[in-house]
Amino acid sequence: MGKGGGEENMAAWLLGVNTLKIQPFNLPVLGPHDVRVRMKAVGICGSDVHYLKTLRCADFVVKEPMVIGHECAGIIEEVGSEVKTLVPGDRVALEPGISCWRCDLCKEGRYNLCPEMKFFATPPVHGSLANQVVHPADLCFKLPDNISLEEGAMCEPLSVGVHACRRANVGPETNILVLGAGPIGLVTLLAARAFGAPRIVIVDVDDYRLSVAKKLGADDIVKVSTNIQDVAADIENIQKAMGGGIDISFDCAGFNKTMSTALGATCPGGKVCLVGMGHHEMTVPLTPAAAREVDVIGIFRYKNTWPLCLEFLRSGKIDVKPLITHRFGFSQKEVEEAFETSARGGDAIKVMFNL
Repeated sequence: MGKGGGEENMAAWLLGVNTLKIQPFNLPVLGPHDVRVRMKAVGICGSDVHYLKTLRCADFVVKEPMVIGHECAGIIEEVGSEVKTLVPGDRVALEPGISCWRCDLCKEGRYNLCPEMKFFATPPVHGSLANQVVHPADLCFKLPDNISLEEGAMCEPLSVGVHACRRANVGPETNILVLGAGPIGLVTLLAARAFGAPRIVIVDVDDYRLSVAKKLGADDIVKVSTNIQDVAADIENIQKAMGGGIDISFDCAGFNKTMSTALGATCPGGKVCLVGMGHHEMTVPLTPAAAREVDVIGIFRYKNTWPLCLEFLRSGKIDVKPLITHRFGFSQKEVEEAFETSARGGDAIKVMFNL
């Protein structure tokens, strides 16, 4: 039984390939530093779709039934005995990863790399597409009054873009190239602008996504091909669109072609930040890039990003609302339809559940 209110807590369980079912989800006992949150907005991420289609994402494999979902916001229903910063009724955005705080990486402040990380909907940890969840209070961030619960849930994908911009040191003197106009490419565009980037060019193979990027404030857009043979021509077109040196390139797709394009397009002494993970392994022209002292930076998730994301949203420096293209309720039929919509892509950028 779910705690509080007496009603049974239900969640969307991943039971097998292309098999999601709403079933009871027993919550753990509320610890002294925990809160119980009634979920109100949960977004679908590409990793959720990967798990549904293949039961794996990168090296993480689903071996037993798992509750899906990790982009989320809700309302506090109950607080643990030691929680002083939140009260029932507070609207919060949840950071989905619980690190150990004991390992060297955690102690250095790089808790996103913690080997013991327990992350919503990453096997074997259950996710947040449920009526209620229990979560540490220090990972629940109170929403300013002018930010909706849906926008709160969007802090998770936005955090990826913010973390990437921090890692690459984006600022008012850095011209930015973003490869890939999917959800992560688009939030990276928004974050780079908020960090002060003066000129941003975004590329993709899809006309619709490029049109969205243009509406969101890209200075120019370039349609590229999927053919690896076209890298040189694409780089020429991209550099022409930029009209100056490309200081930082964000590869938000993670394929041989996108990474090769990023390495070739970035100016000497610049940086390439690998954000997307489309290919597990890539064959790319590293030697010519190394000869031009192009630095390659990796990112994994994020750290300490929720306060800044909420400030960007509160102040209006970033508007994530246009990214939410489809909304569904929390019924068996709608859960299935929502994941089909997200997997289909096309005009679906961010698919959101309203619980």
